[in-house]
Amino acid sequence: MTTSTATTAYDRLYVGGEWIIPSTARTIVPINASTEEPLGSVPEAAEADVDRAVAAARAAFAAPDGWATWEPDRRAAAMERFADEIEARSAEFASRVSLQNGMPIAVATQLEGAYPALLLRYYAGLIRQPAAQDLREGVFGGTVEVRRSPIGVVAAIVPWNFPQALAMFKLAPALAAGCTMVMKPSPETVLDAFLLAEAAVAAGLPAGVLNIVPAGREVGAYLVSHPGIDKVAFTGSTAAGRSIAETCGRLLRPVTLELGGKSAAIVLDDADLDLGTIGEGLFTSTMLNNGQTCFLGTRVLAPRSRYTEVVDTFTAFAQSLQVGDAADESTQIGPLATRNQRERVEGYIARGIADGARLTVGGGRPGRDRGWFVEPTVFADSENVAVTSHEEIFGPVLSVIAYDDVDDAIALANSSEYGLGGTVWTSDPDRGAAVARRVQTGTIGVNRYIPDPVAPFGGVKSSGMGRELGPEGLAAYTNLQTIYR
Repeated sequence: MTTSTATTAYDRLYVGGEWIIPSTARTIVPINASTEEPLGSVPEAAEADVDRAVAAARAAFAAPDGWATWEPDRRAAAMERFADEIEARSAEFASRVSLQNGMPIAVATQLEGAYPALLLRYYAGLIRQPAAQDLREGVFGGTVEVRRSPIGVVAAIVPWNFPQALAMFKLAPALAAGCTMVMKPSPETVLDAFLLAEAAVAAGLPAGVLNIVPAGREVGAYLVSHPGIDKVAFTGSTAAGRSIAETCGRLLRPVTLELGGKSAAIVLDDADLDLGTIGEGLFTSTMLNNGQTCFLGTRVLAPRSRYTEVVDTFTAFAQSLQVGDAADESTQIGPLATRNQRERVEGYIARGIADGARLTVGGGRPGRDRGWFVEPTVFADSENVAVTSHEEIFGPVLSVIAYDDVDDAIALANSSEYGLGGTVWTSDPDRGAAVARRVQTGTIGVNRYIPDPVAPFGGVKSSGMGRELGPEGLAAYTNLQTIYR
C-alpha cells in the first residue's frame, strides 16, 4: 500500500489476516464531498475475492482452536487491544470519514473516532461477566440445559453515512459472541475501512476473523447469497433491505436489518422552545450528519395552539446552523455525501414547493463553488400525506405539521410506514414518556435522542427487523441449543 499527504491509495485487500493481491484491476476512487476532488483509491473486490474472504472467515471460525473456541476473557482481551488500536487512530478515522461523506469533523470526531472503540470495550465487558448456566427442571422429568453458541460466519454490509460506528454495531457483538466476519463497506466510504484493517493487524486479531471486501451492490448481493455465510447484518435503505430479506428468507438465513426512517418529533403544548436550552438536543435528533441519519425526527408535529411559534423556532434553528467545509471544526452542516444524493434531496425540495408547502428557510445551495451542499431547509403548512412528509429524504430538510390534540399527534406519528426513532418535547418528562410509549417505533427519546450502547436499537414496520446494541445485540449473533438430560 502507498500513502501521501494529498491522497491515500491501497493496492491490496485485507483477507485472511494478509494484504492480498485482488482478483481484478478494478478500483474504487472515493471523492471529497466538500471539494469534489479524488481522495485516493482502493481495490474493488470481485466475487473471487468474496469467495476467498468467506473461506478465510470459515477457517478462522471452524478451526479446533479457532476464534469460536476461545474463552470469553481471551476474546475480550483481543477486542480491547483492537479498541486500543482504533483509538490510537481516532483522529485519522474521523478525518477520512469526514472527507469522504461530508460529516462535519466535530461530529465525526465523536461518532466515527471515539464511538467504535467504546462499543468494542462495552461488548468485551459483557462477555467478561460470568454467564449463568441455564438449567431448567423438565416438565417430563430430568434437566434441560439451554446454551448459546456463536452463529458462525457473518456478512456485515455497512452504509456510507456512519461507516465506522455502524460497522462496529455489527463487528463488536459478533466478535464478542465468537463469530467471524466478512465486511463489505460502501463504495463511498472505503478509506476508513482500510484503516480499520490496519488497526486489526496492529492488534493481532487472528487471521480470518475480520475480512474486508469493498464493492458495490452486485458483489454485495453475491455475498448475501453466498453458501458460506451463516447470518447477514445490513444497514441501509428499505428497498435494499427488502431484497436482502427475500434472499435470506429463501435461504432460511438469519438476518438483521436496520433500514430507513421518517421519525416524528412531537412537540407538546408545554414544550420549552428556548433554543439556548434545547438547541443541542434538536441538532442531534433532527439535523445530525447533514440530515443523513436514519433515525432523525424530520416530521415535526406541532400543536395548533403554538404552531406559529414552533415554525419560528425551527426556522431560527435552521438559520443558526453553520454551513461549511466538513473539515472545518466550526461546521455544523457539511455537504451531502455524493452528487446523486444532493440531486435526490433537491428533487424532494422542489416537490415540496410544487405541492404547496411553505418554505420558511433554505431550499437552495449556499454560495459555494464546490461541494455537494444543500442549505438547511424547513417547510411549514405541510400535510402529513405530502411526499416530503412521509418519504425519507436523507438530507437537512424538516416538515412542520399541525395537530389538534395529543391523540391526533400520536395518530399522525403512527401513520408512517416507518418506525425507527422519534422524540417527544415537553417540560414534563413523565408526560413525555407516556406519549412515547404510544408511538409505534423501535426507539424514541424525551427531550433528547442518542442511541445508547446498553439498549437495543432498531425499528418496526418498514424500518427493519432485529436489534443491534445492548445484550440483545450480542444474543443476535448466537444460536440456541437445548440439551435434554
